[in-house]
Amino acid sequence: MRPPDWGLEVFLSTLLIKNARYIVSCDDTDRLYERSNLFIRDNAIEYIGPELRQADQVIDASRMVVYPGLINTHHHLYQLFSRNLPEVQRMELFPWLVTLYDVWKNLDEEVVAASSLVGMAELLKTGCTTCFDHHVFPARAGDLIGAQFRAAELVGMRFHASRGSMDLSRKDGGLPPDSVVQTIDQILADSERLVRVWHDPSRFSMRQVALAPCSPFSVSTDLLRESARLARSLEVRLHTHVAETRDEEQYTLERFGLRPLAYLEGLGWTGPDVWYAHGIHFNDDELKALAA
Repeated sequence: MRPPDWGLEVFLSTLLIKNARYIVSCDDTDRLYERSNLFIRDNAIEYIGPELRQADQVIDASRMVVYPGLINTHHHLYQLFSRNLPEVQRMELFPWLVTLYDVWKNLDEEVVAASSLVGMAELLKTGCTTCFDHHVFPARAGDLIGAQFRAAELVGMRFHASRGSMDLSRKDGGLPPDSVVQTIDQILADSERLVRVWHDPSRFSMRQVALAPCSPFSVSTDLLRESARLARSLEVRLHTHVAETRDEEQYTLERFGLRPLAYLEGLGWTGPDVWYAHGIHFNDDELKALAA
């Protein structure tokens, strides 16, 4: 069953932000408006300028700066409550993950709902109105994506969820425990289900779903390849971590004879529907390829 159509449609149809001290446009010329008005109809900006218009709601912004909402393109909201564990503070990524997977394997719907609410509120307070969250899926954890979309609707955040995935546990040479990995068939079936239930591709959508295998060292070649095929058949985007550490680079060189980006390129993981997180170990040629 599809959820109700939550989103901006619950708000008043017209809004006037009046006499703003500054309006930062972020348009092609980076125009900065001073002492101007911004009129919104049906959740879309219709006018910016000196003219006053009648509206259902008026906000006096004479002492305010108005600017587009910021976008967080990669978050782990479930990690909010494990930030301050002292034993992991100085660890490198691989041992940090191995340690914390034993914490995160106990995630459930209640914890994810609470961490999502706190994290989204934190983002909204600092001007971020859109968030993409990259998630793990422990066994028997409940409806984690549903909990996140309900939290986003409650606070009014535009939310993009990931159907994250891992299929390589420690016994397969990966880092996570068995309880947070799944088979490829389970992952693909649930990915398709979540897209069908939650993904809204319409203009100004408040909820979308991307497919997001975790990283080259926690997912198999087959999962990466099949996730790319499924995402394109469903017309959703693709996301993963890549080039995050030297350990990851060594991992893909030893197993596949390729640097991380070349490995992903060979599996269909490039294009305008793909974005990466934490890519800090790209060389100059890879940066040029990414720019292209």
